[in-house]
Parts: sequence; structure tokens; C-alpha cells
Amino acid sequence: MTPIKLHNTKTKLREVFTPIDPQNVRMYVCGPTVYDRAHLGNARPVLVFDVLYRLLRHVYGADHVTYVRNFTDVDDRINATAQNRKAAGAQGTLEQLIQQRSDETIEWYHNDMDALGAMRPDHEPRATGYIDQMIDMSADLIAKGHAYEAEGHVLFAVDSWKEHYGKLSGRSVDDMIAGARVEVAPYKRNPMDFVLWKPSTDDLPGWDSPWGRGRPGWHIECSAMAHELLGAHFDIHGGGNDLMFPHHENEIAQSCCANGTDAMANFWMHNEMLQVEGKKMSKSLGNFFTVRDLLDQGVPGEVIRFVMLSTHYRKPMDWTEKKAKQAERHLSYLYSVVGEAQYDERWQADKKVVSALADDMNTSLALKELLDAAHDILPSAHPDADGDDQMRAVELKRTAGLLGLLQQSESEWRARIKTDELKPWRERLILARQNAIETKDFSEVDRLKVMLVDAGVEVRMNKDGIELATNWLFDPAKLKALK
Repeated sequence: MTPIKLHNTKTKLREVFTPIDPQNVRMYVCGPTVYDRAHLGNARPVLVFDVLYRLLRHVYGADHVTYVRNFTDVDDRINATAQNRKAAGAQGTLEQLIQQRSDETIEWYHNDMDALGAMRPDHEPRATGYIDQMIDMSADLIAKGHAYEAEGHVLFAVDSWKEHYGKLSGRSVDDMIAGARVEVAPYKRNPMDFVLWKPSTDDLPGWDSPWGRGRPGWHIECSAMAHELLGAHFDIHGGGNDLMFPHHENEIAQSCCANGTDAMANFWMHNEMLQVEGKKMSKSLGNFFTVRDLLDQGVPGEVIRFVMLSTHYRKPMDWTEKKAKQAERHLSYLYSVVGEAQYDERWQADKKVVSALADDMNTSLALKELLDAAHDILPSAHPDADGDDQMRAVELKRTAGLLGLLQQSESEWRARIKTDELKPWRERLILARQNAIETKDFSEVDRLKVMLVDAGVEVRMNKDGIELATNWLFDPAKLKALK
């Protein structure tokens, strides 16, 4: 069995991953708050932990891994959209409009992440489906002296777990109080105490509880869902590093105190943030865009995935147009090698690629090894390709599957190049040929043919006309760059 090493945020060390139960490896990843389209930064943890999910399934077996990623559908921004729709005359109660907004946003999210080749987790719980568990956990924390009720709120008492609180982020409670922006409220015993339950006004959604009509705080949601679906103690908890504090710190505190455990998860993993062209993504800089924006611009989801995986998950990832073009070239070459190859799970994957992934998810090295392996294989359409090349192409496609790549056939990949994209070049060649016939100067026709062939476009000219088609050498970036 391939040993997997992962960087554990909790210990700040790279450790050998040993599951609690190899027959049921369990992972929880914090999912999106479903108030709008997923932006590009939201896609990074999806792809990082999708590759880890694939690796765990490869090592321990697909039936022995359970992956949970939640949807937070209790949120003021969702409420605001529903209230605006109701004010504009939309039919239905506020609760129904909130449900509709959550449903449509989750559908968008699924469509966008599917386009990136991300596998669906085994469970995708919605916070609203686990309100009873959140109420029970909050009541249990009160009974055990780790929480208290104040003015309709239930708050976790950080002082009750002070010696442990802050170990994930490496800060003491006193340091956090000095440096953190915390909600100042007269009913708090300690400024760092955080909300487990809060009251709801009549114009907001709410649920009955021992403390009155209200709704859960953010942190208790993940603790309750993780406990219900994975148990009190599981293997891996992941998310972006912006969640380390306070969200994950608070999850650990309330989960361990409620469940009577020393740990919520054995491994904590956090991915770094995303930049665009070297700058933090923001609407004010005009470099903020959603995954759907890129897809609608014609950037293939697989290109987005390739670019994301080209940087190690614990390093900041810089999205650039140059990287996207390079990724498209790499993918076109890889598809030319695998052709129409098919495989099943019995095929072995390239050991170097597996080794790179098992070394703290080194996807950048894995991609390099994948490309190196491809260079040793003749493309499927090459006239000299033989049976050995075909067998290695199958293994290459199986290996790429661990990265969530090459999930189409070559013909499907090529099909995304629409005839419309070649049409302007066909018309340009027709005009050039007509002019050449009149002037007896075919230099422009020859120049265009050489450029198109170099970009992987087959040029077929005869007395009946001109036909253009892409071949296994096709490079979309070169085509777009032609003048």
C-alpha cells in the first residue's frame, strides 16, 4: 500500500497518514455558502480535495472512503435576496423563497464544479437539514459547562477550554483578544466567546429551540453535520486557510467539548489563497470573476483545473492568461497521445505520479511526471505508433484520472473547437487563393497554409474548394495567435 504523507496544520509537520479505520477513511471539507455564483478562488479547495479524494480511493479502495462537503444555506445574504424578491412581488413565503435561492445556487455550483471535473462528495449536507442536531449539541455544551445562555443567545465559553483553544492557529486566547476584531456585546462573558445560537426576528427565518425562535451560528453547523455523518473523531478536515481561524478553531473547541474527545480530526489541511495576474482578486481591481465567467468566455473547465493543480496547494496560486494558454497546449498534447484510449480501475497508474501525489499532494510534480511519461509515447494517430504505445497510452489516461484529467476522449476534446472558429481562416484562404490565381503569386496562400499546419490544422485544397480540420497536433493557442 502506498504510504501517504500530508502536512498537518495542527502539528505544523508533514506526517505519514494512518487512517483510524482503513475500511472507512473519513474526510470533511467546508463547503460554500450558497448565496451566489462560485468565484475562481472558491474552486481551489474543491479541486485540491477532489485530488486527495481520488488518491485516497486509489490507495484504500473506492468503497472505503467517505467524503463530506457541506452547503451553508443559513446566511444573511441568502435572506436578503429572498426578501428583495418578495418585495418585488415574488410568490411564496420567505422560507420558500430562501429555499428557491439556495436550490438555484446549489445547482449553479454543481454545474460549475462538474465542468471542472470535480467528483461529487459522498454526502453534501445542507445546514438547514441538521438544525435539530445543532440544537442538541448546543444544549449539551450548556449542560457540560462549556456554553451559556444570554439574552436569547447561546455562546461557547472559551475560558472553559482556554488551555486548548488556539492550538490550531498557534495563538493564545490573550493574543487573540488583543489582535482580533470580535463582536463586542454586553451579554458576553469573554470577548472571544462565540455564538452557537442567536434569536431571529419575525422577518427572518428561524426555528423553535429551548432558547426561543432563532437560528444557528456558523461554526456549530459544521460540527453538527460532521458528527452526524462521520462520527465524533475522523481522519481529515480541510478547507481554505482563511477558515483556520476562527471557523476551524471554533469547530474543534465545540466538537471536542461536546463529544468528550481530544481531537475532532487527526489531520487538518488548508490550501492557500488565489491571485489573478499577481494581485489579490477583488471587484475594485476589476479582476474578480466567477468560474462561470471563465467557462462562458470559452476557457475549458479542464484548463482551469490544470492551472489550479500546477501550483502546490500550500502555496499562493496565481491565475494568469499565460498559464491558461500553456495548460491548453499541454492538454491538447496529452489528448493527442491517449487518443480514444479507455481503461478501468484495474489498470495500474504511473508510480512516479502516484508518488508525487502521496508526497503531500505535490500536484505540480505529478503534472510534470505525467507530461514526461507522455513524451515517451507516440501519439495514437502517429503512423509509427504500435501496440506498446497503445498500452502505455491507456496507463497514461488511467494515471491522469488521479488528477481528474483526460476524462474525455480526444475526439470530444477536439469537438469543443467549433467549425465557426475555423470558418474565418477558410474564408481568408479562399480570398488569398482567388487573388493568387489572378496575380500568379501564391506566397500568401503558402504562408497561411504553413501557419495553419503549424497550429495543427489540416488544409485540404482542391478544385471544389477548401476544407479545414483539426488534427492531433492542434494547438488552440497557436490558432488564436495567428495574424
